[in-house]
Amino acid sequence: MSSPQTVEFKGYAMTDPSAWSDLKVVSYQPKTFGPDDVEIAVSYCGLCGSDLAILRESWGKARNGPVIVGHEVVGRVVRVGEHVKGIRPGDRVGAGGGLTSCHECRACQVGYENYCPKLVIPLNDTHYDGVPTQGGFSTAIRAHHRFVFPIPDKVELRHAASMMCAGLTVFHPLRANGCAPGKKVAILGVGGLGHYAILFAKAMGAEVYAFTRGTAKAADAQALGADHVVDTSAEEFWKPYSLTFDLIISTIDHFGPGLSLPGILSMLFVHGKFINLGLPAIDDPLPAIHPLFMAKNAASIGATLLGTKEDAQAMLELAAEKNIVPWIEELPMSELKQALEGLKAGKARYRYVLKQDIDPIE
Repeated sequence: MSSPQTVEFKGYAMTDPSAWSDLKVVSYQPKTFGPDDVEIAVSYCGLCGSDLAILRESWGKARNGPVIVGHEVVGRVVRVGEHVKGIRPGDRVGAGGGLTSCHECRACQVGYENYCPKLVIPLNDTHYDGVPTQGGFSTAIRAHHRFVFPIPDKVELRHAASMMCAGLTVFHPLRANGCAPGKKVAILGVGGLGHYAILFAKAMGAEVYAFTRGTAKAADAQALGADHVVDTSAEEFWKPYSLTFDLIISTIDHFGPGLSLPGILSMLFVHGKFINLGLPAIDDPLPAIHPLFMAKNAASIGATLLGTKEDAQAMLELAAEKNIVPWIEELPMSELKQALEGLKAGKARYRYVLKQDIDPIE
């Protein structure tokens, strides 16, 4: 085992759910360091809608005690366990929505640790040793090496941060569903996830259609690489695109007025797939749909969670090769309250990334 440097674990924590954006710096106990673990000193952490959902208790009650969110972490390796290969102290790495898994189930055995029934996440969860998990708006995290991703030198840490969740969340279904030259891919929603979906789908060679409500983001979508932009506020906007798309990636988290799930599915070519990535409040499910509307074009509805280590490596290699740069707003971590409230108000263009300032590292 490498000789550990001294790291004091502190983070910006919610201590009162009624004041969810008023965070306080607290010290906390990390999980027991194990032989398969990597300890990372945090440089940057991106802000995700999931962080907001945990703090605002949209997915259920937050646990008692301090809650530190954040799961788009990049930084430098402080120490590694004796079983860890290919990662060394000083390396630039990232970690996302998973910290460890059982490593024994069928999913883990074939490299799908992100689908392990016993997946441990940084948000409002508990480590196997009983210690509460804490996220990346902090000085350091510990994660199993399968959930730690080396970052190529060509990718800046601040740009890699939001790739750890937002980027990986969209790259996984694009890669798994054959996004490539000759394919037509629709991206529903231009936000934190959607802007990454446009960037990656274009870089993978697909013809990209961005669907966004109104025209306020049309120029942005084109600048990101969309070949076509469609206004979803237009009545029955889906009709001109019947049997068009091989894949629809939906990043929206609410089907409001004017959005018809049968209409959206009608845009899929035969055996096309609609992959839902948006995660709304627990009481806001997808609209009900009759199977007939899926049978007409053999459409499939699916969803994905995070991505594999192999996905993360392929994503980061593509970002380095194609010089993919996300649109971010960088703030010091002490301004996390401003970022949280900006995200809630829909002001992010298109991801907030916070630089760790409790115990800064280079």
